[in-house]
Amino acid sequence: MKKIDTYTARGQVPHQTTERIKLFDGKFTTGYKVVGFKVAPGNVTGNVSCTGILYTDNDGAGSNDFDWSDNVQIAWAGTRGDFNDGLQAGYETVDTDNLIVEDLFIRCHGSDGLDINYMITLEKYSISDWQGALAMVRSQSQNVTPV
Repeated sequence: MKKIDTYTARGQVPHQTTERIKLFDGKFTTGYKVVGFKVAPGNVTGNVSCTGILYTDNDGAGSNDFDWSDNVQIAWAGTRGDFNDGLQAGYETVDTDNLIVEDLFIRCHGSDGLDINYMITLEKYSISDWQGALAMVRSQSQNVTPV
């Protein structure tokens, strides 16, 4: 893998709505790694908190629960805002083994039901065909039933 560049995706998403972040450039020989993920409430005029999850597959992007056993969840973030104290230090965990060839999905939850801000830092890489194929397989929702 050869690093090409670093990008930032930022915006707002509605409370409990899954949004697509378009990354796919039509080639299976380029991929992205999420290296940073932050969320913040859109309204910091009260005691509010918010969480966000990044997914590699829309089929798995319907839950607000952090589930580190779910292979389509690759990053988790949260923060809290308080009118008296301002924004407090946020929580951020990114699976460092992620590689995205197609698109990314985000879902956020806010305690006040309003929009949530997000900022995602991505690195773009030139990859081989087999790395792209492996990343696509890993990024799909694979429902496993316990025995």
